[in-house]
Parts: sequence; C-alpha cells; structure tokens
Amino acid sequence: MPSVRSLKRDINDVLGELIERIKLKEQEMSDTDAAKAETLVDEAITVFDELIKQVNQKIEPKAKGAHLKSVSAALETKANALAEKVNNL
Repeated sequence: MPSVRSLKRDINDVLGELIERIKLKEQEMSDTDAAKAETLVDEAITVFDELIKQVNQKIEPKAKGAHLKSVSAALETKANALAEKVNNL
C-alpha cells in the first residue's frame, strides 16, 4: 500500500517531468504549435490538482489502502495518456 506522502511525491514527480518535457518541446516549435503545448501544460496541472484532491479526501481507515491504490492507478493511466499526447506534438 502506498503511503500518502509517497503518492503525493509520485504525482508531483511524474507530472512535473511531463511538464518539463512539454516545455522542452515547446522551445523547438513554431508559435502556432506552442499554443498546443500550453494547452497540454494546463491539462497536466488540472490532472495534478484532481489527483491531489483525491489523495486528500477523508476516507475511513479500513478503505484507505484501496483508495490510495485507485489514485495510484489513475495517476498511471492519466500520465500515460498525457505522455502520448506529448509524443504526438
């Protein structure tokens, strides 16, 4: 079972890395494509906010492990989707 602290750190690290990759690609793009990159950055920030909100929800102690596992799975799914969008820029 992931701890709250490690899950928050994972969310921050994964989405921060994706934003960094977007910013690096943005430097290589024309101005019209840079707008698409900014949209992806906004999407990554929205995903970050959603996941942190889910982690911070008040959950009964018995259900906490399952809840954190579901948030971890959501992180993986959403990060993979964002990474694919970054690769398609």
